[in-house]
Amino acid sequence: MKDKATAVIQARFCSQRLPGKVLLPLVEKPVIQHVYERILSCERIGQIVVATSDNPKDDSIYKLFKNIGVPVFRGSEDDPLERYYRAAEHYDLKHLVRIMADCPLVDPQIVDQVVEKYFLGNYDICYLGGEFPTGLDVTVFSFETVRKSNHEALLKSEREHVTPYMLKHPEIFKVGILKNKFNTAKHHRWVMDHQEDYELIKNIYNKLYNPNRVFCSDQILNLLREEPHLNSLNSHIPRDEGYKLSVKQDSLL
Repeated sequence: MKDKATAVIQARFCSQRLPGKVLLPLVEKPVIQHVYERILSCERIGQIVVATSDNPKDDSIYKLFKNIGVPVFRGSEDDPLERYYRAAEHYDLKHLVRIMADCPLVDPQIVDQVVEKYFLGNYDICYLGGEFPTGLDVTVFSFETVRKSNHEALLKSEREHVTPYMLKHPEIFKVGILKNKFNTAKHHRWVMDHQEDYELIKNIYNKLYNPNRVFCSDQILNLLREEPHLNSLNSHIPRDEGYKLSVKQDSLL
């Protein structure tokens, strides 16, 4: 039997650019529920945990998943790294897959590929690298890796974005990369941070969603080639906008 990891979905209601984004409707379900259902189809995921904050605004996220029997951990709103560590400790997780609740186009096939490479290489952390649309990001890491990072990471950007400390210290952690080349010259943005992102993703879901079958990256790219005007909805927004802003605002905690 192949080793499996636990997907930890990072979720918050609050957002500066698009408040409540993870609960916005997509074909009659909240965005975050689509993320959960897509991860359910992964072969290398054995369990799913939702990690949200203890802010009362996130009560709706807690209730949504408690009602369908999904484990939920509530922790620090401003320190996602601490939240990940405490969730792993609480549920005794050995291998974690970081999944973002605002990425409803996350590709189960790619998630499985990154998890497989993580286990085959016996890495401390393994992530999707190379050329790929924003919103397909996947990172797998061990409990010991997140424990050590939580203890040692000091910069705000390292704690807000969970994995930067791990990736900046290959002398401490064994780092693996799955390089996935997409056959496209354009920057594709499949994450929901702005209203324009939501408009694109609504269009994609309205055209490709099938409750009995998960649509994947190839189908999305084919759609965008057939209807290139869709990609122009949010192509003006820069990549890694949130992380770059965090780095500019970095301070020691």
